[in-house]
Amino acid sequence: MEVWKLSIDFVKETYLITNNFPAAETYGLTNQIRRAAVSVPSNIAEGQGRNSTKEFKQFLAISLGSMAELETQLIIANGIGYIKGNELENYLEKLDRIRKMIKSLSNKIK
Repeated sequence: MEVWKLSIDFVKETYLITNNFPAAETYGLTNQIRRAAVSVPSNIAEGQGRNSTKEFKQFLAISLGSMAELETQLIIANGIGYIKGNELENYLEKLDRIRKMIKSLSNKIK
């Protein structure tokens, strides 16, 4: 699935961005952001592997929740100076594209 592939690339980018966070954040914001990002493709994959469309839709909804969590954490990281404004904007555009794809996929599942 294209959305899964894009979300995997998004995770890779997330790791690169958070590599620049202060070492003091390793077990704080860095960890939270990474876990939320990893959750997106993981839940897409787990939902796809389930035996029912109802469960698949549920896991897609969990992915969307992780994206909302991730967006909030990134805004916080920007607010305290860990991510520059233009870097955040580009990153959030990618996040929004993936979010729209997940919503579209969820709507197509009957």
